[in-house]
Amino acid sequence: MNRDPHPGQDHGARDIAGNRAARKWSAAEMAGRLAWETVGAAIFRMVPRPFWGVRRAILRMFGARIGNGVHIHRTARIAVPWNLEMGDYASLGDRAIVYNLGKINIGARATVSQNAHLCAGTHDHASPTFDLLKPPITVGPEAWICADAFIGPGVTVGAGAIVAARAVAVRDVPDGARVAGNPARSIARETPGG
Repeated sequence: MNRDPHPGQDHGARDIAGNRAARKWSAAEMAGRLAWETVGAAIFRMVPRPFWGVRRAILRMFGARIGNGVHIHRTARIAVPWNLEMGDYASLGDRAIVYNLGKINIGARATVSQNAHLCAGTHDHASPTFDLLKPPITVGPEAWICADAFIGPGVTVGAGAIVAARAVAVRDVPDGARVAGNPARSIARETPGG
């Protein structure tokens, strides 16, 4: 028996050729991505762990806006450096994925832990050509994105908020909130002076 996993959906409606033919990046952006992926990222990964300043300098050369005292681990994967902004003393952990097709702003003293995934790219599922979308992500100051957490396109994580380990945040997380689970739900909230 050949069961359709998506009954009622017109499977012939998707225009994959149209998607592939669409211009998603300018010529300058394509050249920049090629330079980053072939040279910049390779050099970035070779810089030993304690040389934080060298990695900051490399990212700045590729257009990232990186504050003072920022720690970015050499195994972090950054897709488009010029779409990354990190405030002073923010950190990006080992093997963190910054899929920043759209802008990603990580606030001052915010922490993105190991294996966390910030995904600022998706597709318009309602469009026949499955158009590429680049909704930005904002991680507020002093927020903490814990290990293995996922932050979806267009999400804002508020100041001082915590997205727990392995949580999946596909909606905004308010200032001071603590969220966990898939999808992420509130488990606590920081109170001022508390």
